[in-house]
Amino acid sequence: MLRNCLVLVTFALTAMVSGSAGAQPAWTQIGTLSCRVDPNVSFIIVNHQPMQCMYNQAPNAVPQIPPQSYDGALNTVGLAIGVSAGSVLGWAVFAPTSGVPAGALAGEYVGVSADVGIGLGAGANVLLGGSNRTIALQPLSLQGSTALNVVAGVSSLQLRWH
Repeated sequence: MLRNCLVLVTFALTAMVSGSAGAQPAWTQIGTLSCRVDPNVSFIIVNHQPMQCMYNQAPNAVPQIPPQSYDGALNTVGLAIGVSAGSVLGWAVFAPTSGVPAGALAGEYVGVSADVGIGLGAGANVLLGGSNRTIALQPLSLQGSTALNVVAGVSSLQLRWH
């Protein structure tokens, strides 16, 4: 099951990046987004995961800006059953330009998610959105969690800058 979900996530990532490549200039990694997900309960069709995130700009980005805090929530529609004691997510942040203003990650992202946990869990979320859909969040690594759950579906991440 996890293997099939990760294949789906990889396919969606490839489709999003290749679909955007023709309309946009080459994408550049502009930084990383790390999120701490609050404990949550999944309800068969809908999963809601509140989180607190920190964006760190890539060292070579111009102009340099300090780390930025965001509040967010990842909502998934699809198969979602179980309980999670919380988790940590990490994404590489890509944009068609190397210099983005403070707060540029705020907005809504859509994509696919997969997560399986029995004790320790693993998952991935591939999302596209932000300012005029010009930001892509690609998993740096698998999601880490302590959980008894299965989640697979279409996801929406809402980030609010503060």
